[in-house]
Amino acid sequence: MTGFVNIIKPSGMSSAYAVGAVKKKFNKPCGHMGTLDPMAEGVLPVGIGKASRLFQYLLDKEKTYIARFIFGYTTDTLDITGQVTERTNKVPTLEEIRGVLGGFVGEIMQVPPIYSAKCINGKRSYELAREGKEVELEAKKVCILGIECLSQISENEFEFKIDCKGGTYIRSLARDIAKAVNSLGVMSRLTRTRCGIFTMENGIGVDEFKSSQDFEKYVIAPDEAVSFEKLNLTSGQAQKILDGVYENYGFNDGVYRVYNQGAFIGVGKVENGILRINSYVR
Repeated sequence: MTGFVNIIKPSGMSSAYAVGAVKKKFNKPCGHMGTLDPMAEGVLPVGIGKASRLFQYLLDKEKTYIARFIFGYTTDTLDITGQVTERTNKVPTLEEIRGVLGGFVGEIMQVPPIYSAKCINGKRSYELAREGKEVELEAKKVCILGIECLSQISENEFEFKIDCKGGTYIRSLARDIAKAVNSLGVMSRLTRTRCGIFTMENGIGVDEFKSSQDFEKYVIAPDEAVSFEKLNLTSGQAQKILDGVYENYGFNDGVYRVYNQGAFIGVGKVENGILRINSYVR
């Protein structure tokens, strides 16, 4: 059994626990695509067995978040779970917030939160921060496809919809948007509603999945998660490639979903007419 289970993780649960629930059902190695912080909820695609090898093609997929930001203070974690480090009386209006959002669309430079999984000399940034060590992270390029302030929830809390590529830190957006309106801000709530083809609609809650006796029905086939053009091999071609014998079959250069007589075997790349399978799932 290979494929993906789209787990809908609740707030308060670690991503590792959600992955463990899938692993226990299938008794196979499993991995997730894109960690959700414990306070966050929503879509958490879990790869079963060799399907996890396809994550490299999914990491840059478009993602959608519904987030809430509170203005007026900031914390060491950039969310409401952290220790308050600074306060301000400045709380922006809905119009002020909407007026600066255009500056956050497109490719922007973003400094990750110090409480993140970024590596510094082989150690996680959050581990260094918890040890009380000074952490300095370099800004990195991220891509925001669209951002809008949906509504004002309370006097100082606002709800946002964010479409972005992989690698974007929503907590950093809370900090940076607040700075743009001369305030301070933290993330108070986060829901990931989409991650590539994985959505809230085709997902399953952790408890429902754990209690299901027909849990295999929730498996999404691995080739449904990637959108490359199909390339169907003959049995002879497939066997040679699997044996490491590479010949020019005249295929057009590009990345493909590769099939052996209709059975998906992985994602491959053709260069100069020669196909090599980069990620086998069978």
